[in-house]
Amino acid sequence: MSTFTIFLALIVVVAFLLIVVIMVQNPKGGGLSSSFGGGGTQQLGGVKKTTDFLDKSTWTLATLLLILILLSNVAINRGGESADSKALDLDTTTSQPLPKPAQPTNDTAPAE
Repeated sequence: MSTFTIFLALIVVVAFLLIVVIMVQNPKGGGLSSSFGGGGTQQLGGVKKTTDFLDKSTWTLATLLLILILLSNVAINRGGESADSKALDLDTTTSQPLPKPAQPTNDTAPAE
């Protein structure tokens, strides 16, 4: 398993966790947390502590996702070749002759 595959798996897991944390948050209009029984008056740990935890975990996961994406660029296997474009190399380009244009033919019948 390559390093890029490991980064890709970590990116998918962190993105999924970030989606879950965002969906559970309770916005002003009530979020998904109220659908799962979090909308009642009995909340474990209090509203402020839950909001702080969800806010910190959202920023942490978003930062981690950004770092993983940037690091995965370093881990991409480029096949040992240089990243320079070969289109501008004059030494390695092969010149091919242009195809000859088709000659017009007079196969059409004259108009009567």
